[in-house]
Formats: sequence, C-alpha cells, structure tokens
Amino acid sequence: MRALARLTVATTLIAVSTAAIAVATHADAADAPAPITVINADFEDGTVEGFTGRSAEVLAASTAQAHGGTRSLSVTGRTATWNGPALNVLDTFEKGTSYTISVWVRMADGSDSARLSVERRLADTANYETVVGNTAVTSGGWVNLTGRYTLSTDVDHLSFYVETASTTGSLFLDDVTVSYTPAVPIQTDIPNVKSVVTEFPVGAAITGAEILGEHGQLLSKHFNSITPGNALKWDATEPAAGTFNYTQADPLIAYAKANGLAIRGHTFVWHNQTPAWVFQRADGTAMTGTADDKALLLDRLENHIRNVGAHYGSAIGTWDVVNEVIDESQSDGMRRSSWYTITGLDYIRTAFKVAREVLPTAKLCINDYNTNVAAKRDALYNLVSTLKGEGIPIDCVGHQMHINVSWPTVAETEAMIQKFVPLGVTQQITEMDVSIYTSSSENFPTPPADRLLSQAYKYRDMFALFRKYASAISSVTLWGLADDNTWLDTYPVSRKDAPLLFDTTLQAKSAYWGVVDPTRIGTTTTAPTSPSSSSTGNPTDSPSPSASSGANSCSITYRVTGSWQGGFQGDVKITNTGTAPYSAWRLNWQFAADQTITQLWNGSVTQNENSVAVFNAAWNGVVPAGGSASFGFLGSWTGSNPAPTSFSMNGNVCTVA
Repeated sequence: MRALARLTVATTLIAVSTAAIAVATHADAADAPAPITVINADFEDGTVEGFTGRSAEVLAASTAQAHGGTRSLSVTGRTATWNGPALNVLDTFEKGTSYTISVWVRMADGSDSARLSVERRLADTANYETVVGNTAVTSGGWVNLTGRYTLSTDVDHLSFYVETASTTGSLFLDDVTVSYTPAVPIQTDIPNVKSVVTEFPVGAAITGAEILGEHGQLLSKHFNSITPGNALKWDATEPAAGTFNYTQADPLIAYAKANGLAIRGHTFVWHNQTPAWVFQRADGTAMTGTADDKALLLDRLENHIRNVGAHYGSAIGTWDVVNEVIDESQSDGMRRSSWYTITGLDYIRTAFKVAREVLPTAKLCINDYNTNVAAKRDALYNLVSTLKGEGIPIDCVGHQMHINVSWPTVAETEAMIQKFVPLGVTQQITEMDVSIYTSSSENFPTPPADRLLSQAYKYRDMFALFRKYASAISSVTLWGLADDNTWLDTYPVSRKDAPLLFDTTLQAKSAYWGVVDPTRIGTTTTAPTSPSSSSTGNPTDSPSPSASSGANSCSITYRVTGSWQGGFQGDVKITNTGTAPYSAWRLNWQFAADQTITQLWNGSVTQNENSVAVFNAAWNGVVPAGGSASFGFLGSWTGSNPAPTSFSMNGNVCTVA
C-alpha cells in the first residue's frame, strides 16, 4: 500500500481519432525526450494480458476482430454500462507523472458511446474520473480513445477501464498502450511573470498535479496567486448534506501558504457542480419554489458558506461568492437556475451577507463570463448596481475572460472594464485563457504557428490593457498552469487546445513573451535573464535578436496624410534593408511637440509622454529582407506638429526616407 494522502486527481481530457498525439507547441519541441511506453497490450499471445472485468464480464483473447495483428480482447456478459474491461495500474503509475493512455474500441453489434475512465480508491472511499468523454463507437470500425492522466495523490487502488453511455453491449478492445514523456526541466533563465507584471498579482488555477515536481516549480517561479479550480466547489466540499470534505483543497491551500501565494476561493454558489440533494426536499422530491422550499434552500446555502468559509478563514483573501448568474437573453438578465427559480435574488443577497459575516476582511466577488459582450456586461452592471444600492457587500466584479485568438477586441474589453469603474468595486480577471480555435468545427493535430503568434499578440494586448487599468484591476488569473492540463481539451468539443503561456512540456511559448516582453514574440533563442523595460509599457530601444543585426537595417517613411485643427492622420512604412527577416517588430520614436496617438491600425501602440512604441499586428510581424510593413494612426496636436527625426526598430537605428 502506498502512503495515505488524499488530493484531487488532475486529468487532461482528450478524445482524438489517431493513435498518437502531436503536441509540439514551442520551437524546441523536437529536442524533447522521446515517450517511454510502460504498457503495451495487443493480446497476440492469446491471453487477456492482465485485464479483468469490473463485475461479471467475460474477457477472452479473440480472433473475431483485430485492430492490429490477428487478436483483440473480447468483452461479453456486461451487466451495467459502467462495467467493462479494466487494468490495474497501481504498481505502474507514479504520482506526478502524466501518462498518455490509448485504447482502440469497437462494438460487437450496434452502436453506443464509449468512455475511458479511472477508478482510484483509498480505504473505503472510491473516486471516478473521466479521461476521455463519450465518443461514438460502432460495430463498423475501430475508434481510438486517447487521453492524459496525472495521479496527484497516494492511493491503494488505481485502474483505468472502458465503459459505455447507454447500453451493455459486447465490445472489443485492442492495442492498448500507456506511455509517458520524461519531465523536461523548466526554464530557470527566463524572467518570472510575477516579477515583470507588478501592478497586480498574477495567478493560475490549479489541481493537485500542479503542486508536484516541475509543475510546482513552474507555479512558484512565475505566479504569486492560485485558484483551486474544482476543489472548493460545492460537490467537492459538501457532497452530502452536512458532510464536509476538505481533502481536495487542503493540500492546495497548504502549498500556497508555504510558498507565499495569495489564494482566490472559487466558488460558494454556482448552478453547476452542485449536488442534486441541495435542491431536493427531505423526502427526495424536487423543490418547486414554495415558501418552505425557499427557506430550506437558503438555510442550506448559509450553512454551507459558514462551514467552508470558517474552515479556511483569513487564509483565502478573495472569494467568488456567486458565479455565472447572468443570462442576457432573459428580460431581467438573470439565469433561470434552480437557485433563482426557488429563491429569486435572495440567494445572492444571502450568500454575500453570510460571507461578509464569516469573512469580514475578504474581497467578495460576483463572477461571470462573456462580460465583454455588451448585453451581458450591462445586465451584470445593473444587478451589481441594484444590490450595492441595497447595501449588499459586493466588493469585486470578476471577468472570466475565456477568449480566443480573434475575439474579443481590445476596445470591447476596455469598455467592459470602464463600465464598472463608477460602481466603486475592484475588478479581477479570474479565469483567463486564449483558445487557438475560433469555431467548434476546427481541430488541429498540432497548434499552427500562425495561431500561436496570434495568441501571443492577444496576450500582449490584453495584459497591456489590464496594466493600463491597474488602478481598477486587482488581480489577473489564468485558468490553468500549462497546456498539458486545460479544460478546453474537452470543451466545447474534445480536441487538443493550447490556451496558456506554457506548453505541454512546461516550456515558455510566444504567449509567455507576449506578457513578459513582446519584442521577443516569435523568437527561439534563449531569453535574457531580465526583461526589457518595454515589457512594463514604457517604450525603450532594447535590442532584439528577431531583427537583423547592425545599424541601418531598416528604413522608415513617415508621412502626415491629413491635418486639421488639433488633429492629424499619419502613415508609417517600415522597410527591411537588412539581410535577415524580422520575425516581429517594434518601432520607437520621440514626438517633439507633445503629439498624442489616439487611434492606430495594423498594429498596437504604447505611449509614455513623448515616447512612442508601435508593435506589429498578428498578420504583419514577419517582414522578409527587402520587404515592408505599414501602419496608420490618428493623432492630436497643439501649436505645431513636426515629424519625428529619428526612429529605431527592434533596437536598431533606422534610416529616415
């Protein structure tokens, strides 16, 4: 038996139609260690190779079907959908190692949806995790289920198994493999995110796996705040009425305290991941919204917050008290959850009032997604304004910021932030990730280079905006630590996403440089040990290896194309006169008469007094030798409007044409 310690199991969920997963997301992926296979069962020896049934199933090597070779594993006599072929991996899996499990499945007859799941047990307590969700399987062909699984706790039983969604039909299994890739050391010679972004804490949502080994090193190096992603939700902390369980969250909180990390609590109240019993009467029937039902539900809510809140006390400085209560399609803007249909707004009022009593010094937040959509933003604003007018202690508005490489715009996000400033609440970015996908129909075997570049620019632009509004924003949290463990691998469809700053081997991506030093987006060389000052929003002329070396490798044409009292329009053309391409560019100049850029297209701009820095857009950063890129802008002026006399591009002085 392994040592007894209980944490949550972290899983990254993937369902794909190939036997292997290509996940190279950074320039040095080719140098990553080769995967090591620890299980390879093809049933060609005529045995079941260690597989057993979870109940009364009959397992046998069979020649009736085969994915490869001449045999597969036949599974008959299934008595329940959750019963199927299982393999004990207690003595194979090591805690903190991410394993890729791959199985090929087909039905003997008909069709169903198959899942790949894990059962772990400690003493008499069993837990079940889905590694690959429901995937259509028929008798007409083989289907591959592939997913990653990381064990983050000590257990005395661990197995993975195949189950189905709706029938107990017989099935075949073949070519089962389990492998892992040896951990790659994290990069210690790159700037810490938390040391560059100093205006507010920068955090990551974590599971038990993120406090172990290299993941824990990456977490403590770069971040100064954590959010337990699932461990503090109702189903984890109070699975049965009055029975509280903190075994998932306690190790995460202890790790944060030991490493000096701030903690965001997520979440007291949500319409998801709330056990069914919460909305049932004592006799098991569903509540309908009577006065008695309302009183019972609010009593349960109060009891839950008092117990969970008191258990952690001042250790958790910020709480998402209520989560995702807005539905902008409703006339009143409120989500028709069971909470709302039974209690109206009183569940929100009660949650905040009780949380304030139990946690008098904590920041209390209302949290929602898509708040950069005007209708949702306005509905949330109206709710917060109304409740604060009643004296409800809402300290904070949380913007989740689950976005993608093409949405939303900076302007939409800035309008979101500006909207809540008059309410006098702090604002937090609570669950940020940037998907490489722009529709549910896309599925890339490996993240395309152009999407990763677009992602880097999106991170660059969003973090620049957040830092611009540092007086309004008190923290930014990413919904995950690295691409090896992200909820977007299964939502809205199963496919490998890459939404975070670090790739599946925990190496820095261009997205990381978008936050830390945008001049290095797209570069592949080792980073300097400290970031250039341009990463703080103050334009400088620090060199960048993405540019051709040597002076006069660029030529600039600056033209005023229109002028009126107090304003003007400008056009700038950058020509690469060097012998190597630019992979990204940053153009710097000084205005001489206090001119100010008010709008810019085909790039993005930061301005500190007279110092201007313009960064390329996602589509015009690569400039070949002899090639050019252009951008335009609107500006304001008073008195005079002289043209700048000198320019530098990526630290190199340019010729003025």
